[in-house]
Amino acid sequence: MLRRNLWKLILSFAIVLWAVFTTLPLKDRDFGQYIRSESSAKEADLAKLITRAEERVKAGRATSVYVGLKQIAFEEQIDLTQFFPHVRLESTLKNVNKRNEILLAHLSKEAKSPLQLGLDLKGGVAVTLEAPPKPAGQGNDYERQQQLSKAIEIIGNRINSMGVVEPIIRPVGDNRIEIQLPGLNVRENPDVIDSVKKPAQLAFRIVMENTSAMVEPPQSVPPGYEVLSIDEDDRQTGRSYTAYYLVKRIPEMTGNTVSSAQATVDQFGGYQVHLSFNPEGSDKFAAVTTENKGRMLGIVLDGKLYSAPRINDAITGGSAQITGHFTAREAEQLANVLNNPLDLPLEVKEQLEVGPSLAEDAISSGVKSSIIGAVLVAAFMITFYSTGGFVAVIMLAVNIIIIMGTMASLGATLTLPGLAGIVLTIGMAVDANILIFERMREEIAAGKSFVTSNQSGFLKALTTILDAHLVQLLICAVMIWLGTGPIKGFGVTLAIGVISTLFSVLITGHMLMDMLVESGWIKKITMRRMISDVHVDWVKYGKLSFIGGWIIVAIGLGVVIYKGDGIYGIDFAGGDMVTITFKDKIDTGKIREVATAAGIGEVNPTYVQALGGGQQQLKVETGYGKSDALFDALVKAYPNSGLVKGGKTQIGATIGSEIKWNAILSIGVSMLIILVYIAFRFEFGFGIGAMFSSLHDILMTIGLFVIFGHHFSAPMVAAILAIAGYSINETVVVFDRIREELKLNPTGSLREVVNNAISKVFARTIMTSTTTLLAAGSLYVFGGGVLKEISFMFLVGIVTSTFSAIFISSQVFYWWHKGERKHVEAHQDVAPKYEWTGSSRASE
Repeated sequence: MLRRNLWKLILSFAIVLWAVFTTLPLKDRDFGQYIRSESSAKEADLAKLITRAEERVKAGRATSVYVGLKQIAFEEQIDLTQFFPHVRLESTLKNVNKRNEILLAHLSKEAKSPLQLGLDLKGGVAVTLEAPPKPAGQGNDYERQQQLSKAIEIIGNRINSMGVVEPIIRPVGDNRIEIQLPGLNVRENPDVIDSVKKPAQLAFRIVMENTSAMVEPPQSVPPGYEVLSIDEDDRQTGRSYTAYYLVKRIPEMTGNTVSSAQATVDQFGGYQVHLSFNPEGSDKFAAVTTENKGRMLGIVLDGKLYSAPRINDAITGGSAQITGHFTAREAEQLANVLNNPLDLPLEVKEQLEVGPSLAEDAISSGVKSSIIGAVLVAAFMITFYSTGGFVAVIMLAVNIIIIMGTMASLGATLTLPGLAGIVLTIGMAVDANILIFERMREEIAAGKSFVTSNQSGFLKALTTILDAHLVQLLICAVMIWLGTGPIKGFGVTLAIGVISTLFSVLITGHMLMDMLVESGWIKKITMRRMISDVHVDWVKYGKLSFIGGWIIVAIGLGVVIYKGDGIYGIDFAGGDMVTITFKDKIDTGKIREVATAAGIGEVNPTYVQALGGGQQQLKVETGYGKSDALFDALVKAYPNSGLVKGGKTQIGATIGSEIKWNAILSIGVSMLIILVYIAFRFEFGFGIGAMFSSLHDILMTIGLFVIFGHHFSAPMVAAILAIAGYSINETVVVFDRIREELKLNPTGSLREVVNNAISKVFARTIMTSTTTLLAAGSLYVFGGGVLKEISFMFLVGIVTSTFSAIFISSQVFYWWHKGERKHVEAHQDVAPKYEWTGSSRASE
């Protein structure tokens, strides 16, 4: 027994241990204290430098210890790597300032908790970029809006490539773009904003013939040329100096011929950017290098000279390299900028520290509701499955640890919707345990021993669990593939949850049950039931249920059409943003309460402060035309808070039309995946039934969500796709039993098979739905804000999924085959196997 399960024991222990250590530390550490503890040489000298940096912060000469230390090292050319000899840097990198930059960035990252919180839980940084005014008589407002939309798309691609999860990027007014980045300290990473706003105008320009690098700028510049410079490193001293070149003003070719750029490592271990040209660019580059053999070709990006390699021979391979003394991060950022060229020049107008968008009570209630949900699910399992329930609870703990560890290792940002996704995963995770335990109950009732029932129960539930979770995983892949921001983040969280559930149940859980049962520690499991088996003619009631369900869907869709754009929240529709100064701070939760009481609807209040200090301000987002009413309501509710209204501007949607269509496409692709997978694993009629029921659940959930007055935001789209995954989970349980019943009952009609199968899984389906309802219900009762809306959608989705698994999917399957068993048996997976049995004459 132990030998058989030893590999599972070692693997489970190793993964849990990895997950625990990956999430540590749980909180960010003080940077000054952390680098003191990490120093392994000249600790006293480093302590003095840190003290000086802290004094700069107190005097207002630096915004943080990080910045103060960087300033001192730059001014005095101190190599900080001498205090950290155990931290290995590139051996070829001699520039002291770049070495310090890489070291400090590394230490800053290590000082932070691997699991970072999102804007809603922790806040972050908001940067406002402004485009230059549109020249008079050139273009129109529509063209400028198209330019801003394109710039937002490009900036989003750049930020996503940097690993910043769930940023907010939206237009503000007519010529500004606001970027909100969770968990990013711009004081310590100023180059991030620079790389985000770079236009990326790449040009290849010839250096003047018979000239080379000059240590002093030339006194005279020939017509048609200009002086550009490169910062070079002295290989002996590590200090920087400037080399000057006379470069042609008119380029030989531009960067619009570049098809891709990638940071690579050269033969000496340094970093460079490899360019690949499109066919037109390849021909042009070959002509330029052929005509200018022996001369130097300057590579200029946004007016800055990066390198000027000499052309030794014609380059006809369709590629080139930008060389220079790049760090790994600089090379990656340069490649990213070149891959996403920005035509519109942008300037930084405002940099703000943004507080959490949710109030402290909302955050604490979200955490509390998540804990309550987990406790309720655990109590349910222990109540109905006694010792087996305890094993399931252990699996939940393992599941959560693995989820957190994996999110930390991927650098994922934990938001409140993400937390809701984890709670939903908890509810769905115990579904797998219930499937196994209920199969064990059937085996025990059939007279099998406890040990045999444990093994056969697991094996009979295995295919159902795998099918359900694999389809969910495919839907998560759709979210990650087509989604952005919160949708993609939600998809990542759910995908991690699905994989960790499979591991914790099928590997760790099965190992524990095996060891406990076969060792004799557990001799039986007391299994209680919520309801007894129900035997009715389910097919008889299917038609009426089908009609009733789709009537509700039609009503909901009618309300959606009637309300039109009124169903969208600020994420989709945009709105107004008003800036308010104050004497006494008002909790953001109270602001939401005032808005609700005044009938204003959705509001998003956040407190902001300029980087480096200054007066804190309140920025509140509302629907269009509702900011004045909100301000008046706040003044009336808090007359002594000294509220003064400042500027007001319109903000665009954080979810543009392209993302909106991507969301619709995601649902369509998910339906196709469900059809194909179920048809492949079961039979085409099963696929049609699964697709119909999932579509029914999605449409009914959307309709009821709107009927009850809720508005769509980005997390709601992700929640809809999550419901599609849950719906197929419930449906697969029913389909798997129908397929089994077809094999076990070779003489029964298709109606009898469907009715018997549903009767056998009805009680189990109610049990599995209840655990998920407990998890989602706790979020709805004890949570607030976006958590309440997500949980409401989950609650509706769970009920509709349970309903459709019984009354829609199986009925569609039955009607698809016209109630004839022979149509189903044409598929080999469900065809019964007939065997002759009898006694021999010798035994008579």
